[in-house]
Amino acid sequence: MAVKFEKLSESKYFLDVRGYVCPHPQMYTKKAMEKMPPEACLEVVLDNPSSCESIFDLCKIEGYKIVEYNEEGGVFRFLICRG
Repeated sequence: MAVKFEKLSESKYFLDVRGYVCPHPQMYTKKAMEKMPPEACLEVVLDNPSSCESIFDLCKIEGYKIVEYNEEGGVFRFLICRG
């Protein structure tokens, strides 16, 4: 089980934290956002429902905007951009 963080394009990054529980998904999300340029967006994929609430809180506190959010088959996807 390893965190997967990759650059998909100049303005889009991907973070896969499936298999991790709180507080790791939100910590990795925050670290990833700090490494990205201001205009970039981050797609985060996770499978721990309780971490979703923490991601929402993180975005509110840090001023990030959740552009998309969905859940399918126990997998949660966020598209997060800087506000």
